[in-house]
Amino acid sequence: MLFALLLWEAVALIVSQPVLLPTPVSVLRRALLLPFENAFFRSVWYSLSRITLGFLGALIAGSALGALAARYRWLDILLFPFTATVRSVPVASFVVIALIWFTSSALSVFISFLIVLPIVYQNVKDGFLSVDKKELEMARVFRVPPLRAFRIVYLSKIKPFFLAACRTCCGLAWKSGVAAEIIGIPNYSMGERLYMSQLMLDTVNLFAWTLYIVLFSILFEKLFLFLAEGLLKRLSRV
Repeated sequence: MLFALLLWEAVALIVSQPVLLPTPVSVLRRALLLPFENAFFRSVWYSLSRITLGFLGALIAGSALGALAARYRWLDILLFPFTATVRSVPVASFVVIALIWFTSSALSVFISFLIVLPIVYQNVKDGFLSVDKKELEMARVFRVPPLRAFRIVYLSKIKPFFLAACRTCCGLAWKSGVAAEIIGIPNYSMGERLYMSQLMLDTVNLFAWTLYIVLFSILFEKLFLFLAEGLLKRLSRV
């Protein structure tokens, strides 16, 4: 990290054009001042709430569809074109199309949901398919109640797949959600702050907002994984 900052500082001094590449000191100074602006926390809450909503919605829908697709082969075949399309088509294409269907305020919710859904779906489906059929047969023979069988047989197998999907999708939800905001430019969003900084050639402000987006993305991932792992541990002990 220190080497990267020193390299950044050296290159910025050599370029000597703050519009092209500001120094890390100027970016840090600007980042420390941003929270004192009136619209800062409003912008953070705007993006955070919508990206979280899209992420959680995709998590619930993807888990449910993944479990059903593992049980019913026809559903997996039916959903394959959708998941393959979402994985291959650029986010910008979906954003432009979504602008026709939704208002700009709902854009980051929809795009975060759309990008996260197929990854959660695939991982949860793979988790269910990895369950040993012999263990299921043993649970039937000993007449283990369905909820207890799910906890003992399924949960331990699904857990690593589910957490892996969460680790991947936390960052993707933020990247895709903010990218949608940059194109849709909803008022008081973090994406709008990036767009306006670029429009005004305020590179220092652009880097400062980017720093906060990365920071909130990391904090969001750490907090969510902490809560998810804790919840799964409690469920496994019930």
